[in-house]
Amino acid sequence: MKGEAYTIFQGDQVEKVDLDVIGVLHNALGPKQDVILVRLLGDEVAKTGVVAGMSGSPVYIDGKLAGALSLKLGVFTREAIGGVTPIASMYDVQKSSPDESPASAAATKEKEVHVATQRIPLPQEFAQQTSAGEGQFLVPIETPLIASGLYPETIAMFSKKFAGWGMSMMAGGTAPPSPTDSQIKPGDMVGVQLIRGDLSIAPGCTVTTVQDGRILACGHPIFGFGAVQMPITRAHVLMTLASAMASTKIITTGATIGTLTGDHVTAIEGRLGAGPRMIPVDVEYQTPIADKKFHFEVIENRLLTPTLVALSVFNGISSNTASGEGMTLEMNGTIDIEDHSQVKLADLFAPTDVPIPAGFLLATTVQSSFSSIYSNPYETPKIEAVHVKVTALPERRTATIDNAWVEKSEVRPGETVGVKVLLRPYRGEPFIREIPVTIPAQAAKGTLELLVSDADALNRMTQFLEASSEGQLSGLEEQIELLNRDRRNDRVYATLLQPTPTLLVEDKEMPNAPPSAINVFDQRQNPGGARLLYQSRVGEWSVEMNQVISGERRLSITVK
Repeated sequence: MKGEAYTIFQGDQVEKVDLDVIGVLHNALGPKQDVILVRLLGDEVAKTGVVAGMSGSPVYIDGKLAGALSLKLGVFTREAIGGVTPIASMYDVQKSSPDESPASAAATKEKEVHVATQRIPLPQEFAQQTSAGEGQFLVPIETPLIASGLYPETIAMFSKKFAGWGMSMMAGGTAPPSPTDSQIKPGDMVGVQLIRGDLSIAPGCTVTTVQDGRILACGHPIFGFGAVQMPITRAHVLMTLASAMASTKIITTGATIGTLTGDHVTAIEGRLGAGPRMIPVDVEYQTPIADKKFHFEVIENRLLTPTLVALSVFNGISSNTASGEGMTLEMNGTIDIEDHSQVKLADLFAPTDVPIPAGFLLATTVQSSFSSIYSNPYETPKIEAVHVKVTALPERRTATIDNAWVEKSEVRPGETVGVKVLLRPYRGEPFIREIPVTIPAQAAKGTLELLVSDADALNRMTQFLEASSEGQLSGLEEQIELLNRDRRNDRVYATLLQPTPTLLVEDKEMPNAPPSAINVFDQRQNPGGARLLYQSRVGEWSVEMNQVISGERRLSITVK
């Protein structure tokens, strides 16, 4: 049988590509999900082969819509061999859509096959027909990830994350909105807007069919998330770049024309109209000689949003040529959540000997806080905005706790003693800092442990409390409180500990828990609701250092 596919090689002109049908691979995508194997013909495909961004190109046989071009055969093949997702399998997506909602995305994802990295073996008879040889595979056509305003450092740090979903990150652009943007037809290009604003990122593919304001495209998933809510934009092809290894379409994205509602094994689905809400992200970057401000909007998605926020923050940091690896970065910011307290973002990040930029450590810290909020088991959070202010400070500001001692080892309740800490800065002279520690009046007689440390040593206790309390807190507000307890790493801490148990109940710490209380919780039906630590904090003191502190020392103090 013979047919034709419709796609764009340049501009907005949909072109016809002739093809021969080679055969049908039964159950290739799964039970009763076949693939039609075709050979594309013509001078254009002889140069380019099957092109990244061609996914979704409608294929007609005998004048009837047969499906969407979605797969290609290997790399460096001499012929343009492709796989077509049958239109019946794509229509199955529409049949299931009315019963799905964004809230069911997580459950739907468990059922999805991750076709973005799936390889379909080519049977021997078809390998002979295509002169491919044994051991060849059909793989999904790459989805070009169109990036505008992205710095090379950002691409280097984050491109592997998207490559795992079958996407190749490449430079693109944005186009001004046009009144005709929403007038799409089969063969046109669309993008799925992940970030927009001073930075734009959108994977792009081809429209297969448009019916009553609903579109089907790609012929395979973008991420395989199931039910989603993401903006659909019009995309335009500047040119098709021919490559012996991987030809691709160079694309720009235009105005928002609708909402992506389904991301499934056999197609992505959306409706034309207004786009969904996105999360505003503001990044302000200050150096001694220059300031820059950026505004982005990112999609709301439990799995993608934390990474996109981190990428946006890191890209904003990378924008300032006045910064460098010799600078220390100070972060202050908030994550605003509807009907909840703000999540505080505050810390210091200095360069290290490990080849990871300080800006990347800062961005992934924001990502970690965001992930904790988004993955909470209590409710779906509505993020109102993210604000991040980064100040570049000259020099590599780090210091290590080299030693610590107290003026005297025997003290009385209510007495104040000086704890001296010897710190060794990066390429500087060691110096001593004193922390006044007042022994609480209620401190029990006996030996106490004094922990002189950085923030990490104390934050690990909070992180343990957060991890062990998962699903045991009363709600998201308590989880936010735990996140906001983290100490800043630009201080030296002195923590007095005594050998009595601390009972952790939900987000609360009960130091010096009596045996009767411990026994009560031991008898509860849900013992996972309470945890036990074998030390209690008597007091905590700190001094600001204006540099990243690392290390710890443990001392003993006897209370008389």
